[in-house]
Amino acid sequence: MHRFEIQKENDIVAARNAARTILSRLGCSVIDKTRIATAVSELARNTLVHGGGGHVEMEIVHGDTETGIRCIFIDNGPGIVDVKNAMVNGFSANGSPGNGLQASQQLVDVFQIDSEVGKGTRVEIIKWV
Repeated sequence: MHRFEIQKENDIVAARNAARTILSRLGCSVIDKTRIATAVSELARNTLVHGGGGHVEMEIVHGDTETGIRCIFIDNGPGIVDVKNAMVNGFSANGSPGNGLQASQQLVDVFQIDSEVGKGTRVEIIKWV
């Protein structure tokens, strides 16, 4: 497992590039590389902006018949009051466009979000290739 801190803007780029590198090793298509890079960028930005920083853990995972990448974004920020509402396209707690979580979910095969107010948020994604 590889861990990348997300404490400043450049860390978002580093996380995106790391995901692309892992996917290249897996022989992933350009389309899937673009999808996961977009999701990683968006979720890393959320970790920084909404969560006040945190980290992402990336690893190659194996299912029954497929291989993929798992990314787990963790912050210790304020948490999300209403996760269901946050997953609605256009919902924003701070005036941003509010498309990030839902768009990220549509780009990956597995999307799990857990958040507790006052304790932070954990988002896990998997993209099978």
